[in-house]
Amino acid sequence: MNSWSGWYPPPSRPIAVEGGLKARSRRGAIAQTWWSERFIGALESYGMGGRLSRGRNYARRGQVLDIEINPGAVAAKVQGSRRRPYSVRLAIRPFGKADWARVGQALADDAWYAAKLLGGEMPEDIEDLFTSLDLPLFPETSRELAMDCTCPDWEVPCKHIAAVSYLLAEQFDEDPFKILAWRGRDRQELLDSLAALRTGGVRADREGSDDSGPPLAESLAEFFAMRAPLPHLTATPGPPDALLDQLPTLDISIRSVPLVEALRPAYRALGPGGDAE
Repeated sequence: MNSWSGWYPPPSRPIAVEGGLKARSRRGAIAQTWWSERFIGALESYGMGGRLSRGRNYARRGQVLDIEINPGAVAAKVQGSRRRPYSVRLAIRPFGKADWARVGQALADDAWYAAKLLGGEMPEDIEDLFTSLDLPLFPETSRELAMDCTCPDWEVPCKHIAAVSYLLAEQFDEDPFKILAWRGRDRQELLDSLAALRTGGVRADREGSDDSGPPLAESLAEFFAMRAPLPHLTATPGPPDALLDQLPTLDISIRSVPLVEALRPAYRALGPGGDAE
């Protein structure tokens, strides 16, 4: 009888890390916003759900040393059971300049998107705009996302890639503009382009107009100044009992005299030229 039958080596344990990146969530789902949920959902949709769950413990233990987001690629270091940390890479096709020009124009043409983005907020339905331009914001199939790790595990994604994916989702929670940076356009570049397109659109609308005026930035000191003297209005005196004529019909009488008519002599006596003492 083979004494080795059914024996498997004990699972390796990762080397503990001090100062690693830890997931904020200690239990349950990690993704908190629609965009991070969409990212994790996209990974799970093509068969990565079970393997992603094996990386959750790594993410919460702080085994990921760093994450760097660049156009088209996320690079990270993950400490496993070996002394040398593993290198992880998640690559996606960045949108080209022509693609971003179309996106920028579509965003600038919609006042809602422009106002939200320029205010530092990510519109909840911005994914629909990208989809309408045939530029899906998130990978739709596993072929659109290249994943590799230097660990010896033959499965892709391994637990190291899964751990990075979870922490990447949390970074998307903190700053959704990082999703756009991964697709090739960082936050400031996008906002600068959007502001320029919006300003250019306003100027184009005003061309040929006689009342365009100087830019606001050049006239702040005079913004609240009076442009013209106020017209002099002279009140036209009316009869002292004119107010009674503005009252609604009152079905009240005093000794068979309607209330308004009963009050009229008193108003006339109290008005200018009246004989009240």
